[in-house]
Amino acid sequence: MAGEILITPEGYQQLKAELEELKTVRRKEISEKIRVARGFGDLSENSEYDEAKNEQALVEAKIATLEEQLKKARLIEKDNISTDVVSIGTAVTILDIEFDEETTYRITSSLEYDHADMDTITAESPVGKALIGHKVGDEVTVTVPSGSTVKYKILKITL
Repeated sequence: MAGEILITPEGYQQLKAELEELKTVRRKEISEKIRVARGFGDLSENSEYDEAKNEQALVEAKIATLEEQLKKARLIEKDNISTDVVSIGTAVTILDIEFDEETTYRITSSLEYDHADMDTITAESPVGKALIGHKVGDEVTVTVPSGSTVKYKILKITL
């Protein structure tokens, strides 16, 4: 499939749950806000109405985006993930050679990435791209967005 996105079953379920929440709960909440705001009178000077309509547009855009992403999603089952090489769905422990610091990251697709979780990186990120396909013992040089390079050694790959 052109533009397919690899995703774990857990990530897929999270996206489906978010979509369902937007379609059932958020749509109803916004519809109610619009109904109440209409009761305030003249719509041309009604900031509550404008705000609710803007919120509605944002939710509808998010719904459309999630539906498109779910169409493009290709599930990767844990049973089909090898720990021989770094790939989406694996956790990789790396050593920053310069600073002698170990870090473990879970490699995810951009759809599954949780910005609040500092232990995950996407396969599309500079570090993720550099690590994908490499084995334990490999040394990988990554050019980070600032332009500097960082050298890592892969210590362990797990699920």
